[in-house]
Order: sequence, then C-alpha cells, then structure tokens
Amino acid sequence: MWKETLLQVLIAFLPVFIFMVWYSKPERTRYTHIALGLACCVGMLLNMNFSMVSEHGVYFDLRNIPFIIGSLYGGIPVATVLLVVYLVTKLNQITYHWEYIILAFFIIIYIPILFSRIPIFQSKNRKGKFINVALLCVILILIQNAAYVSSIPNLNWDVASKVLVFSSFFGLLLLAVTFMCVHFAELSYERIQLQIQLHEVSMKYRNEMRRLQQFIDNTPLMVVFCDINGKITHVNDMALKFVTPLGRNDILAQDFSFFLDKMDVRFEKSPVKRVLQGEDKLIEIVMLHGRTFYTVTCPINGMSAQGTDGVLFIGHDVTELQRLKDEVNKMERLSLVGQMAASITHEIRNPMAVIRGFVQLLNERSPSEHQSYFRIVLDELDRANAIINDFLSLAQNRIVEKEPSNLNELLNDLLPLIWADANLRGQMIELRLGEGMENLEMNSKEVKQLVLNLARNGMEAMSDKGVLRIETLDFEDTVQLRVTDNGVGIPPEKLERLFEPFYTTKTNGTGLGLALCLSIVERHNGKIHVESTVGQGTTFVVSFYKPGSMISDVRKHG
Repeated sequence: MWKETLLQVLIAFLPVFIFMVWYSKPERTRYTHIALGLACCVGMLLNMNFSMVSEHGVYFDLRNIPFIIGSLYGGIPVATVLLVVYLVTKLNQITYHWEYIILAFFIIIYIPILFSRIPIFQSKNRKGKFINVALLCVILILIQNAAYVSSIPNLNWDVASKVLVFSSFFGLLLLAVTFMCVHFAELSYERIQLQIQLHEVSMKYRNEMRRLQQFIDNTPLMVVFCDINGKITHVNDMALKFVTPLGRNDILAQDFSFFLDKMDVRFEKSPVKRVLQGEDKLIEIVMLHGRTFYTVTCPINGMSAQGTDGVLFIGHDVTELQRLKDEVNKMERLSLVGQMAASITHEIRNPMAVIRGFVQLLNERSPSEHQSYFRIVLDELDRANAIINDFLSLAQNRIVEKEPSNLNELLNDLLPLIWADANLRGQMIELRLGEGMENLEMNSKEVKQLVLNLARNGMEAMSDKGVLRIETLDFEDTVQLRVTDNGVGIPPEKLERLFEPFYTTKTNGTGLGLALCLSIVERHNGKIHVESTVGQGTTFVVSFYKPGSMISDVRKHG
C-alpha cells in the first residue's frame, strides 16, 4: 500500500515538475496553459492505472490533484478538456451501480463549484490561492467520504469507521499534496515574473543606454569620458573630428593628455588630472583649429562613497556665438553713431536753411551773369537737404499712424507727378490697376514716398523712350505693387546688398533710397523683393498683407 501511495504522490507531482521545467523561460509563458493541460492529462491517466481498492470495493487514487491544479492554473478551456478526460476514464473504470451515484454527485455539486472558483483563484495572491485550494479540497473530501459511506451495503459502525479512516487518510494526503503542488507552481510563477521583470528592466536599461549613446555621439558638443586613472573610456563623433585620421579604437584606453596632443591643445596642466586630484568643475576657453571652445571638465560622481568614478570633458564650439556677440556690440556702437549722426544732421538743416535764404537774397541782387552760379549752389543745397531728409526718415524708424486707404486711389493721385517726371526724360508710364482692390491700413504719405522712390529708380535705370510699368494685383491674402522698368538690369552679385544703407549702383546715388523703401515696407508689415535680368530690366515687388489674413496676424504679433 505504501509503495502504491508513494508512487501516486510522485505521479501527482509530475505535472507540476513538468510545468516548472516548461515555465523556465519567459518566451514559453504564452503556451503555458497548453503544456500544463497536457501534463495534467498524463498525471490523471497514470494515477488512474495505479489506483487502490479497499476491502469494501472502494477505489482510491490521487487523479483529482492534476485535475484541480490543471483547472485552476489552465483556466476554463483547460478545465473543460480535463473534465472530459476525467469522465471518460472514470466511466471506463466503473463496475458497480452505486459508483454512478458518486460520479453524479461529483459532476452536479463539485464541478460547478470548481469552475466558479477558477477566475477567483487566478485573481488572488498566494495566500488567497491557498485558501481557495483548501476550500475545494475539503468539499471534494466531504463529497467522496459521504458517497463512499452511503454506497456500502450492510453498513455498520465498524465498516463505516474503517472506510472513513481509509478515505480520510487519502483526503489529507490529497490536501497536502495539492498544497505542495500549488506552492511549487507559485514558486515557478514568481521566478518567471522576476525573470520577466528583470528582462524588462534590462531592455529599458539597454534602450536608455542606446538613446544616451546616440545623444552623446550626435550632439554638437565634444564629449570625452575618462576613468579614475585618466584613461579615455568613450569619445564621441564630434571629438573624433579634431583628431583625424585617428579613429575611436586609436583613442580609447589612451591617456587624456594623448588626446590633447593630437588636437594640438596646450594646457598648463591637464584638466582631467586636476579634477582627479580633487579640484571641482573647471571652465576654460581654448582655441582649437582657429575656433573658440568653451570647455567644462567635471568629476563623474558615483553611487559609492569612494569619490569620483571618472571625469567628463565637454567642449562647446562658441565661435559663432562669439562672432554674434561681436556683431551685436558692433551694431550697438553703430546704433549709437547713427543716433548721433541723426541728431547732428537734424541740426545741420537749420544753418543750411539760413544759407539758402541768403543765397537767394544774393541771387536777387547780383548781376544776371552770376545767377547761373547761384542756381547751382541752390540746387546743391536742395540736394543736400533731400539727402538729410532721407537719412532722418531712415534713422528715426518711427511708429507711423495708419488709416484705411486704397492703393489704386493713391497711385491715381501720384500719376500726374510721375508723368511730369517721365515727360522730362522722354519716357512713358504704363499704369495697370487691379479691379475691386480692398482698402489697406497704410500711411498715405509714406506709401507715396515709397512709390515715388521706386518709380524714379526705374526711370533713372532706363534710357530715353523707356517704358515704366506700375501695376497692382489682388491676391487672396495680399495686395501687390509691381514697378517694372526695361532698363539695364542689376547683376546678381549686387542684388543681395541692394537694400543696405549707403550701398548704391548709381554714380551719383546716396544709397539711402532703397533702404528707406525697405524701412517703409517693414513698418507696414509687408515685404519687398527684386526680380532682375541684366539687359532686360528690373521689377520691384511690394506685398501688403490684407487685414485679417493669417500671415498678416503672424507678422503683426510675431
């Protein structure tokens, strides 16, 4: 008896052992319920073949243990398959009519309880699972004992007590073995969960390391890591550019001073050595290959209390930033000079007005043969005054008052003045105005000055018989003003500097006219550009954004 009992115990443990072997790798967890179901089927069949019969014809075996374990851990599908196998094997083993009654009790009472506890069991922790297993085992033992006792013919107390002792022994054995199977199964689950968590943490760590590695290698900073001995452990791509043709393998494990020598950088003392000797973060400006670098050398503090784990050296190329700073300083100085020049120029107009008045008086009192000289002086004074006005308009950069105005009406007002200037030059004016033009927020005085400047520039670029075309175009978001001449055109190398103050393509130009045009357009939240072909002519295109357009709002608030 004891040998058969021990054999059944080992067979009952067989599904759990198979489960533990199968469940040893995280990638197998997806098919665990299938492996467990097959193992429990095998365990049920083996236990059935080694079942024991009491002297009163009652069968005892531990086939219920694989059935319970497989159902609880495998879920409803596995439990259904195991139930079918259980019933088929049990029906083939029945020899007495009363055994059908026991099987009926098992199906009607125990199976619904078991199936209802499966979801509850799977949602509980270890303690809750043991409680559920204990409940199921106790119910099964009570049902079996009651069925066994009631099925014995000529029942008396001696026979009933023997059957109860025999069945109670197997009941307690069933309970103990089931508890141990659950214990080992839970150990397997906990082990594999730890493996999965460890795998996930490792994957996250590797991913973070990969991202950090990519960031370090692709950052525009020069980055070098050194260990506690001053040996290079990592160098990024930016740093390698300064030691070509050496590669990463040539630099790694070398002393940091070797890296400095290859970059041709000289320090009084290696910053890495200074940090390793106890100094804190070092900040220095060095020149490298004609560029300025802002360098930071600092210790890498580890988790232990043993001090630094190494040294980090970072170099930031601040050449462009330094140039920008120099340009800002230069612009500030130029702005100050411009303000001074504007103030001085404004004061010059007063004595020039007095000089012009006295020249006119002298002109009236001088002989007629001298009047041509006075006219030259007056023209030059007027020209100087015009230059001063243009310079002041450009330098002031004032906020102008705007009101709704129609560009076509403004051009019609200017047309007589433009025609008069063109007639003196023997040129023609062609005016093309778009229909249904919307009103724009404009300062009429400034826009008229813009149109006159562009028109006179175009006329000066043409010879006699030239044709200047002025047209307006209405688009969805903008209104365009186009001034086109058929003059000599502008070379491409001069187009980029066309709107710079004091830059001119004319012999007698001041270089302020187009700069003033740009200033006016910008004050109206517009834009201006030039299209020119040498020998064919030039077109100045001014775009005014309509009120309420998306681009206008962005430019206004941007």
